Amino acid sequence: MNRWNLFMMLRKQNGLAIRRSPAFEQSVVARVMMIIGACFMIFYLIFLGVMMALPATESHHYTILLVMVPLWLTIDFCVRFAVQQTPSVVAKPYLLQPIPFYYVVETYLVNTLITGYNLTWLALYLPYAVIILFGGASFFLSLSVIISGLVLTMANSQFYLMVRTLVGRSLLWWFLPLLVYGGFWVLLPINEELFDKQMDLLSDFTSTWYFPLFCIALLAGMFYMNRWMQFRFVREEMAKQEKKETALKKVSQFTFFERFGQTGEYLKLELKSIMRNKAIRSRFKTSLMLIVVFTLLISFSSIYDSRMMLNFWCFYCFGIYGMSTLVKVMGPEGNYIDLLMTNKENSLMLLKAKYYIHVAILIVPLLLMLPAVIAGKFSPLMMLAYLLLSSGMLYFILFQLAVYNKQTLPLNEKITGRNNVENGIQLIIQMVAILTPLVLVSVLILLFNEDVAYIVLSIIGLLFTLAHPIWLRHIYVRMMKRKYENLEGFRASR
Repeated sequence: MNRWNLFMMLRKQNGLAIRRSPAFEQSVVARVMMIIGACFMIFYLIFLGVMMALPATESHHYTILLVMVPLWLTIDFCVRFAVQQTPSVVAKPYLLQPIPFYYVVETYLVNTLITGYNLTWLALYLPYAVIILFGGASFFLSLSVIISGLVLTMANSQFYLMVRTLVGRSLLWWFLPLLVYGGFWVLLPINEELFDKQMDLLSDFTSTWYFPLFCIALLAGMFYMNRWMQFRFVREEMAKQEKKETALKKVSQFTFFERFGQTGEYLKLELKSIMRNKAIRSRFKTSLMLIVVFTLLISFSSIYDSRMMLNFWCFYCFGIYGMSTLVKVMGPEGNYIDLLMTNKENSLMLLKAKYYIHVAILIVPLLLMLPAVIAGKFSPLMMLAYLLLSSGMLYFILFQLAVYNKQTLPLNEKITGRNNVENGIQLIIQMVAILTPLVLVSVLILLFNEDVAYIVLSIIGLLFTLAHPIWLRHIYVRMMKRKYENLEGFRASR
């Protein structure tokens, strides 16, 4: 079997693996929502390409779109968090097969280059190239815009995979994309003249005949660097060659929680899961780092000074940890869900412990956002409103997923983890959780002033918070009605 036939066989098996996943039937709504989102994105990119092509033809600066490519790549990098899987090469099933391990990894990397999402960006470059072609640009320059834009998008996909892989080793690697994407704009607030010269140099470079060759060389370099990285890290994880932990010198007992009975035991379990399990600990650290970055940007820059953006980021900073963990609530417990079902109301105590832990963690963003309060960006009443709204309405919405989630999440696997496909209910509930408070505050601000709006939000959040024993028990009752269906899903996805 030659390499081409092997490549096609592995692509076919990857597709079959997705279709045989226990979550495939649940993801119909998610796929429909993704298709709708892709259509909106395509229409927006076409509109943006046309709007940028018109001034480019008038000024005869035909490569304006390529000059702004750092901005497009930054947007592309952020969108990939939702549309591109992390480096989860499912290579284990092939270890006992007469298939070279490296071919399996290469198949995964090549698949990331020829995805439909990468081709979506042609909606930006194609209309632009056609308009400038009829506006006086040469055929070679128009073709160069299309080729260069698409190749840079592919190179960006490889950079995204590298960053996500490195972040799994250390969160300090998040500074790499900040330097790469932020380095282009660093001169703008410092010296506008130097920034204009930089733009002129980039305009001249993108107009040359060898710029497409540079883009192709960049893609090749990123691909082979990413290939080497995946060979090393995926193999290391599969062989369990990670560095051995040092001897445990002290075991945290958390005796303080023993006074809360069975709920206290689950509180200790939640804290130890964050401290000991790699995947859960990484999610916590990532959320914490994002809160720090957002609060620093808000406190010391004017980029998010509009009232709507300040409301969004204030709420998002409080809710980011809950939105990243509770959307997969009960997923980590799927590894030992059978034990939780042995005694009555075990799951209810677990849900209460999860709720109390997530409410306690809200203190962290509250402290981290104090610089924004001192800078006058957030008011104390605004902070109180979104804190209570997060502990109340947000968690009330997200905890509903405990009824429907039935896919086990690995506790420690990072690179070779399985593709945990979002089901449609997860996607809808997450969108409702994010958008409902923002729509609510917008309506209240239109009807009243901001102080009244925040007071109303605080009351709503407080009512949901105080009523948590009622709605948690209701969630538990609904979970028990789906107990056997969920158990089957958890066992099948381990």
